[in-house]
Amino acid sequence: MSAGWSGDAPAVPSTPQAAASRFTGRTVTASRPLTGTLTEVSLDDGRVVVVKRGDRPDALRAEAAGLRWLADAGTVRVPRVHGHDGRWLVTDRVPDGRPGERAALRFGRDLAALHLSGAPAFGSPPPGGCEDAYIGLAPMRNATGDDWPRWYAEHRVLPYLRRAVDDGVLRPGEAAVIEDVLERLPELAGPAEPPARLHGDLWNGNVLWGADGQVHLIDPAAHGGHRETDLAMLRLFGCPHLQRVLDGYREVSPLADGWQERIGLHQLFPLLVHAVLFGRGYAEQALAAARTALR
Repeated sequence: MSAGWSGDAPAVPSTPQAAASRFTGRTVTASRPLTGTLTEVSLDDGRVVVVKRGDRPDALRAEAAGLRWLADAGTVRVPRVHGHDGRWLVTDRVPDGRPGERAALRFGRDLAALHLSGAPAFGSPPPGGCEDAYIGLAPMRNATGDDWPRWYAEHRVLPYLRRAVDDGVLRPGEAAVIEDVLERLPELAGPAEPPARLHGDLWNGNVLWGADGQVHLIDPAAHGGHRETDLAMLRLFGCPHLQRVLDGYREVSPLADGWQERIGLHQLFPLLVHAVLFGRGYAEQALAAARTALR
């Protein structure tokens, strides 16, 4: 039996060019690296794809499942998934464009429609996705729940808070401030809402302004969650024409009263993830968000 084979399964491609050819069925005509893990590959039919190399098979599986789940809603634009295996993910390339107010307004409307398409439960993974998934480089567990405050505390904030303390990024006394927020979540969370279909990692780097005049989303950590979490992450890391995005969003799905006061509450999750990955500066931002939420 040849190395790299298991039964009748095809061998995993050894290069991004081979992966592109395998999953599209086309001949590669050119390629160029984009980053350490991304390669742009041109095909003989004129299309261009991006090949992503990954060292964690579950992460690629979760990303592919997330892109397909978002696409199934028929709302936001996402690159088509051509295929994936334990090492490679092949998707369409989004030609670069420039941010514009018209695209931002449409994106807001589409994002609201995506959220309204719903999810079976808070924390539910996409069909074909993983319970043990990732947000960026950090593990993210998609355990489900019906009560958002309890689920958010247990599965989105506490795992990273505990690790931040264990790693010395946060002191126990500082962690107590965030724990106070979690204890008060039922009163701070606002009106109960059904689970929304979230992108889940909606920072500016995952929002691509395409040459077609539309916004395309990449690299999701998709799951069922609270729609304000996606909006809070857009604000946390900046988004061109954010006010127009919000205008479009509220045309389709008005936000509950007090949503602006809850932004810091929803930012605790991504800030603690970043504190675990990148250190003290983000821990201090998480503390500031917690103190604001408690006012």
